[in-house]
Amino acid sequence: MAETPERTAAIRRGDREVLGQVVRDALPSLLRAARAAGLAQDAAEDAVQDAVLVLVRRAPEFDGRARVNTWLHGILAHKIREARRAVARHQDHDEIDAMIEARFRPDGRWAKPPRRPDDALTQRELRHQIAHCMDTVSAVQRQAFMLREVEGFTTSEVCKILDVSANNLGVLLFRARNRLRECLEHHVNRSDDDAVV
Repeated sequence: MAETPERTAAIRRGDREVLGQVVRDALPSLLRAARAAGLAQDAAEDAVQDAVLVLVRRAPEFDGRARVNTWLHGILAHKIREARRAVARHQDHDEIDAMIEARFRPDGRWAKPPRRPDDALTQRELRHQIAHCMDTVSAVQRQAFMLREVEGFTTSEVCKILDVSANNLGVLLFRARNRLRECLEHHVNRSDDDAVV
C-alpha cells in the first residue's frame, strides 16, 4: 500500500509535524520489533533512535511507493543487523530437514499431531508461557514472527523490512512456529505430568 501524494510530499520536505506523527505512530511497533529481534532494552532503544534519525535525514529520498512505516521498519532492520554485528551474535544454524523428518511421516502427515496448548493452560499461564517460549526462538525468527503475526505486516512488507526472499521468510516463520509449538507442548506435557503426581 502506497502513501498518499500529500503525505509523501510532506515527508519529503521534512514537515516536522508529519514526521513527528510518523514516529509517534511507529514507535511502539519499532520497539517491539527491536526487542523481538533479541536486542536488550537499551540496545533496542538505541537502534530505534538510529532508525528515526535516518528517517529524518533521508526523508527527501522517500518515494511513497510503500508505507512510511514499512520504510522505517526496513531502516530499523538494517540497524538491528548492525547492532548484532557489533555484539558478535551468532545465528542459529539448525537443519530444517532434520526438523521436518522429526515432525512429519514420509506421507507428509504429522508423526504426532500437535496438542492445543490452551487445552491444559489458563489464558494467563499461556501468555506467560508464550513470552517464555519466544526467548527460545532465534532473534531473526522472532523478528519475522512478530512482524508477520503480531504487527500484521504483509509477507512482501516483511520481506522488504528484513531484506529476505519470500522463501527465506517462509523458512523463518516455519522454524519460529515449530519452536514455539515445541516449547508450548513441552510445558503442557510437564504440567500434565505434575498433575498426575
